[in-house]
Amino acid sequence: MTTAPGTAQGLAPEASGDVSPDSAPGDGPSAYEAAFEAAIAADERVEPRDWMPDAYRSTLVRQIAQHAHSEIIGMQPEANWITRAPSLRRKAILMAKVQDEAGHGLYLYSAAETLGTGRDELLDKLHSGRQKYSSIFNYPTLTWADVGAIGWLVDGAAITNQVPLCRCSYGPYARAMVRICKEESFHQRQGYELLLALSRGTPAQHGMAQDAVDRWWWPSLMMFGPPDEASAHSAQSMAWKIKRHSNDELRQRFVDICVPQAKSLGLTLPDPALRWNEERGHHDFGPIDWEEFHEVLRGNGPCNAQRIDRRRRAHEEGAWVREAAAAYAAKHGARAAGRASDSDRDSARSSDGGSDSGHARTDGEAGA
Repeated sequence: MTTAPGTAQGLAPEASGDVSPDSAPGDGPSAYEAAFEAAIAADERVEPRDWMPDAYRSTLVRQIAQHAHSEIIGMQPEANWITRAPSLRRKAILMAKVQDEAGHGLYLYSAAETLGTGRDELLDKLHSGRQKYSSIFNYPTLTWADVGAIGWLVDGAAITNQVPLCRCSYGPYARAMVRICKEESFHQRQGYELLLALSRGTPAQHGMAQDAVDRWWWPSLMMFGPPDEASAHSAQSMAWKIKRHSNDELRQRFVDICVPQAKSLGLTLPDPALRWNEERGHHDFGPIDWEEFHEVLRGNGPCNAQRIDRRRRAHEEGAWVREAAAAYAAKHGARAAGRASDSDRDSARSSDGGSDSGHARTDGEAGA
């Protein structure tokens, strides 16, 4: 989508004093909105300097921020098991995964910043409870098998939800999702492989794997959000092509993927109503406890207080690192500016010297 430069805060180009005939047809906000809607209809990408409605911008900030916060908070449940991993190989895999999640959060905070919202503001809203993260990360990881269940189910649900976001109408978000989805695929595979090893192990290990699946299955289905008829944002997000499928469509796709995988794992999904519906061409599944979902969102989940307390504490304890990094950047920025200034003076002296020599030769020639 091509509109005028200087519109990152949703201003019309004339407000920035930089109007191009290629920006948008006609004059006035309605023309810009028409150009925006036409770009969405044509499946074009909206970029940070393009004009966009305030509601589109705020919807993106809310969704990207929640996604970024989820990646950062989501490090905690699995990091809990890094020091207790049963082998060096498992420890290395888990450390790599937790590190990936941190990187995903940084990609997403950067994407949100292109919308004019500072990272400090987003973190302050997270720490004060004014912005949310995925409810799934408010459940405890009780055994080593939970690491596998999170990889298979939670990351599997994330992939189902996020792959369509690679075609999101907002360019920076879509591009960030390409790399994130590739890494999430690794996370899902390692979780599946871990559960497979446990399922094929001793009876106790198999039981531990089954218990983890029993506890994580229903919260994983809740990850897709409330039913379509109860979702406040889904319809508009789909109209703007921020998301491509409804909550219920994605949830159904996830269930259909997991049923044959569970069979291959030798594990059962904890839903007696789960069965194939020939007429629909999909699996039917039982009712989700949406009251539990809303209770966790309200802050009453098993680990809500612990998760946010640890996040605040980590942020406070990391203040000296941010201050040192800022001081380092300022110091080296000043040095670079000083070197540039010295270079400019040297160039000016050289130029002046060459000019004087030229004048001397001219005078000599004139005297001769």
